[in-house]
Amino acid sequence: MFHQTIKSLFTSSVASIVSNISDYTVNPEKDLTRNKKLPADKLISFLVSEGSSSTKNELLDFFDMDVLAPSASAFNQQRAKLKPDALEAVFKNFNSSVNSLEKTSGYRFLATDGSTFTFSCKTSFASPEYYVSQGHSSKGFYSMHLNAFYDLDRHTYTDAILQAVHNKDEFRAFCDIVDRHEILPDTKNVYIGDRGYCSYNNMAHVIEKEQYFLFRTKDIHSKGLVCGFDFPDDESFDITVKVTLVRNHSKKLTPTDGYKRFVDKTTSFDFITYGSLDTYELSFRVVRFPLSDSSYECIVTNLPDKEFSDERIKNLYFSRWGIESSFRKLKYTIGLSNFHAIKPEYIKQEIWAKLITYNITETLINHTVIEQSNTKHKYKVNFSVAAHICRIFLRLVTEKDSIDVMSLLEK
Repeated sequence: MFHQTIKSLFTSSVASIVSNISDYTVNPEKDLTRNKKLPADKLISFLVSEGSSSTKNELLDFFDMDVLAPSASAFNQQRAKLKPDALEAVFKNFNSSVNSLEKTSGYRFLATDGSTFTFSCKTSFASPEYYVSQGHSSKGFYSMHLNAFYDLDRHTYTDAILQAVHNKDEFRAFCDIVDRHEILPDTKNVYIGDRGYCSYNNMAHVIEKEQYFLFRTKDIHSKGLVCGFDFPDDESFDITVKVTLVRNHSKKLTPTDGYKRFVDKTTSFDFITYGSLDTYELSFRVVRFPLSDSSYECIVTNLPDKEFSDERIKNLYFSRWGIESSFRKLKYTIGLSNFHAIKPEYIKQEIWAKLITYNITETLINHTVIEQSNTKHKYKVNFSVAAHICRIFLRLVTEKDSIDVMSLLEK
């Protein structure tokens, strides 16, 4: 059954990290090396399968009501030894394993966006860059920002970067993820972002990897990236522009074709040093289409016009909202609105763990076949029920073949 394959990939990913656990512990010489009730593999599995109940109740459920189940205090002692990097490594290992199963070709559409998670903490546990306000809590409120990439066809997260709320830099996170993102064989990544991601630096990072971007930008009448170009008189159009970027005011830097744009010292651009006589050339489409009688949307992209008409560009951009829906499920169904910790390092553990839970749940849903009757609407798997089933199924103590996950999802 497919669900056993997925669990095998998950346990193999955990085992791969545990085999090098010294790379992921606070004190590599001694942490998580003894054979305790909550060794590294069970610790990671517990974090991934943990629900929204209290830690004590979750531990009892995880260990099948065993009177010898570790206490909440013992769990906290064990998790203190584990770096969040361990959960991040399991996330990436599992994703790569699933990618090896699901062959793709053509284009992979990846939406990018960010979401902030708030938690209670104490000043002794968290540095000032996490602090938001005192609010009505004696401990105060703290926040962490998740920068995520999301596969719009598979409905799974492909990569992420966590930042303290006051160190939030979505531009930098985007570039870092693009630079390291997995590119599947015979497949091109298409990175889709809202206006906050539209910059020459982000475009250049995508181009350097020989991939594609699709960003919404401010309209042509606003002071945005496309301001100052010569556009047709038509309200809707699809044109290609050539831009030469410079970081020096020398008159020698005058392009013979297209437009020149100066990138000032305060603006990030990683491919020309400020003051240098070097230049960087870009070519991209500007696609403008109506939303209503009085409003228009403007998109910049380097996707080929022969394959991607303006109508397809429009539909692709609107599909980006899939990542917004995923954030709601991640917070309120998977459980990232209810943390079991107050320390930032533990919050990071839980965010990575829930990203794994989310991906496993969606992967199983993607392979669930539901017989359709002659009704107006197609039946879909209930995500909340699926997440609950997956939590129980992922526990290492759950016996093999004791749960027919796919049949439960089909109900």
